[in-house]
Amino acid sequence: MRRALAALVVATLPLGGAVAGEAYKCTANGQTIYQQTPCAKQQHQEVLQLDDSAPAPSRPVVPPPPDGVFTDVEPPAPTPPRPVPQMYLCTRATDGKTYTSSNGHPDAYAAPLGVLGAVDNGLANVYGSRNAAVSSFPELNRGKGNAAAVANANYVWVRDTCRPMSAAETCQTLRDEQGANEKAIRNAFKSERAPLDAKDAALRGQLQGCG
Repeated sequence: MRRALAALVVATLPLGGAVAGEAYKCTANGQTIYQQTPCAKQQHQEVLQLDDSAPAPSRPVVPPPPDGVFTDVEPPAPTPPRPVPQMYLCTRATDGKTYTSSNGHPDAYAAPLGVLGAVDNGLANVYGSRNAAVSSFPELNRGKGNAAAVANANYVWVRDTCRPMSAAETCQTLRDEQGANEKAIRNAFKSERAPLDAKDAALRGQLQGCG
């Protein structure tokens, strides 16, 4: 009650001066006023002790920033999907069988003439013939054996041919590899799973671009 009265007195006092530790309640002719100076002689005076503790400062009002400062914060752009890796469908120069590879320019390698179709007889016929000269040294084959034996004892440099695979072909190949690898994981012993798990992680990463 006393604090409320003190607040009322402070509110009625004139602004600009420091609030004193006491105020005066002056009453005359049914009217009551509060002031910092003693009352007039014809007024009834009552001295009031004010609570001079300073009120807690109000939180300062931060003015809004000027126009144009407020901007919509756009969410970060989504990470673009990984592209489908480029793979190649290659054909072996020796037997015409196909395989997939990430290298479209495989190195050349040596192959015997016999497996390239240079002669009619294949390796089985050459090594199964009584007259076959199967020495791996070409100089020993001069004038000996039949043509198939000579062809298979001499080597030539060959290179597999490759073409780029489409994205659809690559994704299907990767899915097939993943399926075969998952089957191998299920059938493998725990000690054998490390390389298979690593291959599975690599295949999953490559398949991210396949959707």
